[in-house]
This record gives sequence, structure tokens and C-alpha cells, in this order.
Amino acid sequence: MSAPTYPQRADWNNQNSWGGNRLGRPSHLPTPEPEAPQPALPQQRFQPGFGLRGPRRNRHLLPPDVLDTLTLPVADDGIVIGVDPQNQPAVLGLLRPKPLDVIVVGSMWIAQLLALRTVAVGARVAVESARPYAWAQMAQAAGGGQQCVSIHEVRQLAPQGPSVSSPVLVVRDAGAQPPRNQLAPSAWQSVITLLPFLGPKAPRLLARADLLGLQRLSPQEAEVVTRIMGLPRQVEAALPTLSDNAMLWCNRHHQEFVLTQPTDSETGLLGAPRRMD
Repeated sequence: MSAPTYPQRADWNNQNSWGGNRLGRPSHLPTPEPEAPQPALPQQRFQPGFGLRGPRRNRHLLPPDVLDTLTLPVADDGIVIGVDPQNQPAVLGLLRPKPLDVIVVGSMWIAQLLALRTVAVGARVAVESARPYAWAQMAQAAGGGQQCVSIHEVRQLAPQGPSVSSPVLVVRDAGAQPPRNQLAPSAWQSVITLLPFLGPKAPRLLARADLLGLQRLSPQEAEVVTRIMGLPRQVEAALPTLSDNAMLWCNRHHQEFVLTQPTDSETGLLGAPRRMD
């Protein structure tokens, strides 16, 4: 018996197989016209994280001789306590990464103004006072509905837990002879001790203070402060003549007279500037 035979398989690589060309198109169909070459598009360059480059703009150029006129009006950070003799804002940095002990000889008015402006920059205020009723209205208005100011009886102030995200200003309003501060020094916690006048303990308090804020003093008080802080004689002579809204802020290395300018809302809440309550 002879071996079976099979038809030959189409060779797709042969143009004559199946009557077509190498692409398998039947030979009786018309050959299409070749397409015109398309112009090459410019290649877009990508920058990581930026995508396509945007429209071009002319650069802002300055001649070299005017570069010195460029300024960036950024001053110290802190609370604005008034204006200096050059009529520039005076800024007091109360909130720092290290403890700060401040003595203010003056009225409750200036202490409450400092507390209000400290709350305005995002800090908490804890008041230790022998007259808590006198602080109640300010504490209620300070936070705009939030409890930013807490009031405590004398010797009843607990640790406040200050931190870089929640700094604290402690205001001690306990008369001319305040008891010893029960809070341990802490970073991001400043303490203002308000003295209505200089009492027997004043020299010791002034000697260890980091900063003094002084409203109008008597000539005898000005002499004591000058001796302890080493103030110039012309500064001593000016202290008894200060107006109700003027203060001297000083330490052993620097002195600055500041004119306090309350806003209308602060005046409506606290009244006009005054030296005595």
C-alpha cells in the first residue's frame, strides 16, 4: 500500500502562494498609494515632578546698581508692645525655648494688655492673682470663646505643661511682696511678676530678673532700679516723668523707652492707659 499524500502547505513567505504578496494581500486588489511622511513633532522633555514645561516668560532683571535698594521688612518675632523713639514697632519676644523671668513695675492695665497680646500670637496665659475678679472680664474676652486664659488663686497654680507648640505665659499678680513662685523654670514658659511699686523684696526680685518693664516711678524707686541695673543717669531722671502709656524696658545691657498704643478694642475692654489701678 502506497503512503498517503497531502496538499502542499501555503508558504506565507512566498509572494505567489494563495495568489497574493508577502503580506497576504490578494494580487488582484489595487496597490494603495504610499502615505506621505508626517513631519516629526518636537520631543517634549519632562522634568521629574514638574511635567511639561509651561509657557515662557521674560525674566525680571535688575541692574546691579539697584540691588542694594531691595529690602525684606522682617523684624524680631514676639508681641508688639508699642513704638520706640524712632516710631518703629517695638517687639518683645516673651515666648522662648528657655525660661524667661520678667518683672513689671506698673499697673494691672499693662499686665492685662501684655496677656491679651500674648494670647493673640497663639500662647496660653495662666494668671495667679490675689484679685481674680479683676481678671475675669479680660479672660473671658481674650480667647473669643476658647479658654486661653486661666485664673488661679495665689499658691494654687499647677504646672502648665508648656511646649514648643503650646507656649505659656504666667502672670503673677500678688502685690508688692509676692510669695515664691511654685512653678519650676521650664522651656517655653515665661513668667511676668507684676509689682505695683517697689517693696522690701524688690531688690532681690530685680537682681535675678532677666528683663524689667517699668512704668512711672518715684525718684526713690528710680534710684533703686538705677543702682541694681546700672542704668545711665539720664534714664534715671526720665523715669519719674513718664506718661501713663510710656514704659522703660531694660536689662543690664540695653534700655529702650516704648510708647504703648492700645487699639480701640483693647481700650474698650481695658480702659485708657493708667499707672495705678
